[in-house]
Amino acid sequence: MKENREVVFTEGGKKVLLPFRSALMTPPPRRVTCADDTQKADVAYRLACEGTGLLWRGDFHNARQLLNAMARRFDRKPQKKSEDPARAFHQYRMLQAQRSAILGKLLLQFEAGHVLNLKRAPDVRAACLEVYGESDVAYAASLRELQGLIGAHEWRKKGVEIRTLGARIHPHYGVFSPVRGEYLTLVAKAPLPKGAHHGGSAFDIGTGTGVIAAILAKRGVQHIIATDCADHALICAEDNITRLGLQGSITVQKADLFPPGKASLIVCNPPWLPGRPASLLERAVYDPDSRMLRTYLDGLANHLEEEGEGWLILSNLAELLGLRLRQDLINLFECAGLDVVDRMDIKPHHPRTQDTLDHLYMARSAEVTSLWRLAMKKHWR
Repeated sequence: MKENREVVFTEGGKKVLLPFRSALMTPPPRRVTCADDTQKADVAYRLACEGTGLLWRGDFHNARQLLNAMARRFDRKPQKKSEDPARAFHQYRMLQAQRSAILGKLLLQFEAGHVLNLKRAPDVRAACLEVYGESDVAYAASLRELQGLIGAHEWRKKGVEIRTLGARIHPHYGVFSPVRGEYLTLVAKAPLPKGAHHGGSAFDIGTGTGVIAAILAKRGVQHIIATDCADHALICAEDNITRLGLQGSITVQKADLFPPGKASLIVCNPPWLPGRPASLLERAVYDPDSRMLRTYLDGLANHLEEEGEGWLILSNLAELLGLRLRQDLINLFECAGLDVVDRMDIKPHHPRTQDTLDHLYMARSAEVTSLWRLAMKKHWR
C-alpha cells in the first residue's frame, strides 16, 4: 500500500488536499484542522497529543509562540528517571520521539516557490530550496521542521570554525556538523603511519562534511579518497573541499564504505551508538547492529597497505549506557585480525556534560572519545 503523503482538511465548507513534505520522512497527520491566533495552547497540545494536525492560518510569530507553549507542556510532565543506564537511554529516546511527533503536528502552508503567505513570516525560500528542491505547487510542512531547515541554512552560510584546520566547515542539512571538535583534535595529533607521508594515500570512510579528509590533507597526505553512501553528504563534502582549495589532494567518491584499492591510512568515524535511526538526522548517531563499525573493521584486511594503519574514532558512550561492552569491541578487533598499536583519549567539552537535568547526565559526564590506531596482525598479512 502506497503511503499517503497528503494532508486533508475542510476549510470554508470545502474539502482541501495539500501535498505534505518532510525531509525527515515524517508521515502526515491523518486528521487536520485549521488554527489561528485565537487557538488556545492547552487545546492545541491536547489535539496534537491525539494525533490531530493544526494547519496555521494566523500570524507567523504567534505560531512560534504556540509551538513553544506546546513544548513547555510536554517538558513539564514529570518523568521518572531509571537508575539503569540502558533503560534510561531507551526512555530518553522514547520521550524524544514522542516530543518530536507532538510538536510536528503544527503545520504551515507554503505556496509555490516556498513562499509563506502569513503575517510577519520570514523569507524561507533559500532554506527550503536547499532541502526540498524546486516547488511549483503549494504544500504543507511542519513548523518545527522548518525551524530545523532555517537553522541548517544558517550553519551552511556561516560555517563551523575548526581550530585544528584553521578554517570553517559548512555543513549541509542532514550531514553531521563537526561542532564537537575533540575527535578532530585526535585526528590532527595522531602520528601518521610512514606510508601516509610524502605522496602517501588515505581513505576517509563516511566522510560527511569532509572535515577529516581536509585535516589529513593539511597534514601533508597527498592522495585522499573520501567516501560516503549518501548523495547529500557527497555534495556537502565537495562543497567544503572546493572552498578549502583541496581538490588536488582529495577525491570524493560514492561508496558504501571502501573505495577500490589500498591505502596507508584508513580513517572511520562511524555512528557511536548501536541502534536504529528514527530519522535522516539520526543516521550519523545510530548504527543498526553496529553494521558500519563491523564492516569497517572486517574490511581493513583487504584495503590496508603493508605497515598501514586503520584509525577508528569512537566514543565510549555506548559502553557507559550498557549498549555495548568494551570486550565486545576488543573481540571485533580480534576477529578482524587487528592489533591495537595505540589508543588516544580525550574528554568532550560540550554543554551536556555539565547538564545535571539531562536524562543521560551520568553517562555523558564520564564519556571519553578515543582514536584507536589499528594494524593487521602479522600472520594475517
